[in-house]
Amino acid sequence: MAIMQSTVLVVDDDPHIRDLLTFALDKAGLATREAGDGEAALAAIAAQRPDLVILDINMPRMDGIEVCRRIRAQSDLPVLFLSSRDDEIDRILGIELGADDYVVKPFSPREVVARVAAILRRVNMSPPPPPPGMVRIGRLSLDTDGWRARWNEADVPLTITEFGIVRALASAPQKVFTRDAIIDRIHGPGFALTDRTIDSHVRNLRAKFASIGGADVVETRAGVGYQIGPCRGGEA
Repeated sequence: MAIMQSTVLVVDDDPHIRDLLTFALDKAGLATREAGDGEAALAAIAAQRPDLVILDINMPRMDGIEVCRRIRAQSDLPVLFLSSRDDEIDRILGIELGADDYVVKPFSPREVVARVAAILRRVNMSPPPPPPGMVRIGRLSLDTDGWRARWNEADVPLTITEFGIVRALASAPQKVFTRDAIIDRIHGPGFALTDRTIDSHVRNLRAKFASIGGADVVETRAGVGYQIGPCRGGEA
């Protein structure tokens, strides 16, 4: 399995939680490293980039939100947040920063391992059909083998989940996707994500494309969901 060679950086100021997670991840065949605060996490990432970061939100010196913001300023390194509160604001803020998933404390180590494995599979797998190797709609092009998005041939940096959403929409240009259908396409049936989480990812997508002239990449169909737009940008 591809995840067997992956390294996970576990970042939490509670050594008991770090021990709990590293034990579960090691048992699942994953290599692990640890950091006790946000500054140490950034130093560990700079020294040797892991394949995924498990990141506690509430930490001294530098919280997980700021760490994620700094990671996203430089890379698309997958991030799974740990939160001590079942708080929708934390969840939405994390998604808007580009986090790939959440687990709320107290958590089951098995659930964390399962979510880590799901993220790593999405990183490492080749995109499944029906999308062909290259999808073009207007000024938008998607390399589904290389997981790269371009607008007017310029790369657009997307997180794994953001790319999964735009790829799903582009795979059926005439179809309006419900939020549940989008979740099923990018994660598989039964994956626990809220509608608001999908909405936050879509806002992120729109903002990234709108900043370079692609404000019509994703369209909302009121009461139903989302559809790929004409992707013409400033064209008449």
